[in-house]
Amino acid sequence: MALASRLVKPETQELLHLTVLRTQRLSKHWMRVTLGGGEIERFRPLGYDQWFRLFLPLGGDEGLDRLPAKANKMFGYLKYLRIPDGMRPVMRNYTVRAYRAATADAGAEIDVDFVLHGSAADGTAGPASRWAEACTVGESVVIIDEGLAFNPARGTDRVVLVTDETGLPAVAGICASLPATATGIAIIEVPSDEDALAFEHPTGVEVRFITRDHDAKPGTLALRALQEATLPETPHAFIAGEQALPTDARRHLVGDRGLAKDAVSFCGYWRVGAASPTPKSQVAPAGAHA
Repeated sequence: MALASRLVKPETQELLHLTVLRTQRLSKHWMRVTLGGGEIERFRPLGYDQWFRLFLPLGGDEGLDRLPAKANKMFGYLKYLRIPDGMRPVMRNYTVRAYRAATADAGAEIDVDFVLHGSAADGTAGPASRWAEACTVGESVVIIDEGLAFNPARGTDRVVLVTDETGLPAVAGICASLPATATGIAIIEVPSDEDALAFEHPTGVEVRFITRDHDAKPGTLALRALQEATLPETPHAFIAGEQALPTDARRHLVGDRGLAKDAVSFCGYWRVGAASPTPKSQVAPAGAHA
């Protein structure tokens, strides 16, 4: 996450060891991985756009066992970087797409939806995409809860939600947590019609999917749709995705629409041309995406 507004932090941020329960290919660019088992009962769901650090065992389980406490903080991260290349887990940020509490017949579960860039088969996928496509039931991961970026005033039920495909799970989570009487608009830009995954939402929230042209910069069409949209009165806005989208959308909402700065929750998930650090042993061939 490159830039963000005021975050809602969880009560604790401990390392939680989980396992893969199952996987499901949702579309050409989406893979759902369901996590549970292990220490899942220590996870505290917050709803909305709850996100977490995900550590993937691309160098084997020994790397997960060597993760330091507070690996998401400065000194813990420096210790994480000392784990030898080839053993060090890859760390990425993901959103809880759905949480299901334990029942008499099954333990609690977390669904995580991965945007797939490139292909694991031809070597053009980044490490997280490769893992999501190839992971198997029983495989281990570690997560650290990071809380929420969506942070409206209490009682807010009018929303403007704008994102590219990377924020689709967050928007879906927010809509699932809103009261049934909520109103507003959700603008979601996706790379293909197939990737416009439907999700439950209040009937008063209009969901508008926009398919991006192949050569268009991600977020450009979503921003244009926001600029042309009729918005509810005094909403709380949530903008996420490629870094330019929350920056430009926030400027539009505050400068042109008159929203107060604290009425906009925003988060830059990624940036065109940049990738998160990856262990040398896990670097894919030239042209791969993170």
